[in-house]
Amino acid sequence: MQKKSILKATTALIALLLLISFTQCNNGRPGDRQETYLIMLSMDGFRWDYADRVHTPNLDYIALNGVKAEYVVPSFPTNTFPNHYTMATGLHPDNHGIVNNNFYCPELDMTYRMRDRDAVENGIFYGGEPIWVTAEKQGMVSASYFWVGSEAPVQGIQPSYWKEYNTTDPFAARIDTVIHWLQLPVVMRPRLITFYFNEPDGQGHRTGPDSPEIDALVMELDSLVGVLLQKIRELPIADRVNLIVTSDHGMTERSTERYIDLSEYIDRDWLETAFGGNPTMMWRPVEGMTDSIYNILKNVGNLYVWKTGELPERLKFGHNPRTLDLVVMADSTWNLGWGEPSPGFYTGGGHGWDNAKKDMHTIFYAIGPAFREHHLHPAFELVDLYPLAAHILNLEPAEVDGKLERVSGMLRQ
Repeated sequence: MQKKSILKATTALIALLLLISFTQCNNGRPGDRQETYLIMLSMDGFRWDYADRVHTPNLDYIALNGVKAEYVVPSFPTNTFPNHYTMATGLHPDNHGIVNNNFYCPELDMTYRMRDRDAVENGIFYGGEPIWVTAEKQGMVSASYFWVGSEAPVQGIQPSYWKEYNTTDPFAARIDTVIHWLQLPVVMRPRLITFYFNEPDGQGHRTGPDSPEIDALVMELDSLVGVLLQKIRELPIADRVNLIVTSDHGMTERSTERYIDLSEYIDRDWLETAFGGNPTMMWRPVEGMTDSIYNILKNVGNLYVWKTGELPERLKFGHNPRTLDLVVMADSTWNLGWGEPSPGFYTGGGHGWDNAKKDMHTIFYAIGPAFREHHLHPAFELVDLYPLAAHILNLEPAEVDGKLERVSGMLRQ
């Protein structure tokens, strides 16, 4: 009789342990029985108003059955690498350290360039805690198909699945991989997936944001969103999948007629270190030249120059040592360069300007069980995506600059 009782107790204990183990594997966190998934797609350089100009039935479907934001304000500078890492970490570039696409780190005496594989894959450059690191630390499987920071061990951690960036992988193949990940056995299946399209940014640079080529490409991208939606619907877990479609920045027209030749005002030899690029640059002048350069440039029209720590507070920029001693920015659609303007570069479209400029604003669409239906949400900041993602996935968030209260109104109660 005693043996039977011991056997029953042992069996019950094993069953309980298996249940606990399954719950943890299945849901990423002990006690969280709601198996929720989040896919975040970024389409680089998708300006806030592109979808209003052409037929986009799939984005319209998301807006009708989910959430659309009036627009989203990126962090400054409005470039790809700073803002993708802002989306991942919930921090402004000044605080996460990826202060531009290219920059010099005085504290490391090292240079980061977006096309330098060694730099991109070196975790020493990346501050903050990306959302996939938050997930992995809390027992949740994550995946990334191209996202700034995912190729480097940040805090020694990367997504369980990640890809080395290249531009040759077709967008349709990226979608197929995302769906494949969502069909993996539950213990291997990512609950968080970030993935990236490098358009319409490239086309915007080539032909400008107001071109017919952009309109055609936006419709093509919308059709790919439709493919993704349909493939999600066919999954057994479809009713637990949330999808966010967003971007890093907008795009504006450039012209050689709105060009400032910096060599007309200062000598490039006065700069010890110069990083960033048109239209926002970060400089370290040679010793004794900072005030001279500052005093000359502050009187140049259509150009702003600030000493480190003196930028407008709303830009949340210029305190990190990586921003060097001077930050120089062209006004509105103006451009900066050295010497005669190159027609091949200063035409078409560009970005990197003040994030208050409307052309720099971008999109946000979302659909799934976490989101309200047919909800037009007021504008918010790109930095708010991290706390939103952490909340949806029931993760304990890291300390961030983003505010959940700015986006909580789009969520179901």
